[in-house]
Amino acid sequence: MTGPLFDSHMHTPLCGHATGSPREYAQAALDAGLAGICFTDHMPMPAWYDAPWRMRLDQLAQYVEDVRAVQTEFAGRLDVRLGLEADFHPGTERFVEEVLGAHPWDYVIGSIHYIGAWGFDNPEFIAEYDSRDLAGLYRDYYALAEGAAKSGLFDSIGHLDLPKKFGHRDPDGYAALHALDVIAERGLALDFNTAGWRKPVAEAYPAPDLTRQAAERGIGFVLGSDAHKPGEVGHRFTDAIKQIHDVGGRIVTYQGRVRHG
Repeated sequence: MTGPLFDSHMHTPLCGHATGSPREYAQAALDAGLAGICFTDHMPMPAWYDAPWRMRLDQLAQYVEDVRAVQTEFAGRLDVRLGLEADFHPGTERFVEEVLGAHPWDYVIGSIHYIGAWGFDNPEFIAEYDSRDLAGLYRDYYALAEGAAKSGLFDSIGHLDLPKKFGHRDPDGYAALHALDVIAERGLALDFNTAGWRKPVAEAYPAPDLTRQAAERGIGFVLGSDAHKPGEVGHRFTDAIKQIHDVGGRIVTYQGRVRHG
């Protein structure tokens, strides 16, 4: 059985690469028959890190205010929650901790978008894959995922197998399984991210085999469309539910950083 459905991964124009107002995302969720949403825009980071792709620190209060306004407007019709998609990048943990301490978040996703200085999911830098050893790349990536899980900063790990985005699949898979062991041990959930179905790889994150491995370890899944425009809210959630249920997985949500489900 599946309880009330939430889309717990969505962005706002403050990140600089999304369109549509927060209320339009909420209305799209209502129209799609969802019970609730959690905004998880890209959190501010130090000025030198990934600046074009996230809100600035001086915009954080505006983000909170925008989400609170939607909460008020949709009260009684849609459960609107306040979250962040945070980044795990070694050396920035203290900055992240301070931002996470600034407001009462409901849910914090921990995502890895960089291996060293390389933004590996950015289409502009796709050529770099040609000069990388894929097995080594995935080992490095999953070591970061383990670091994110061990940091204690996050509730879930975002789009677990993200380096496959452009079709560069993990050639061995062992590092992923080790990361899942750490994620389970630390009690984190996984962002079940349907955006992968909109990318060249045409597969959700995590892949079906990793979904099974996570379910076997008792890891919960938080449904998320990773919407960057209102029309993407709830994208392919029926397929997501099937992929999770086919392997005996469970769908969870977060409120006040406490897991439900």
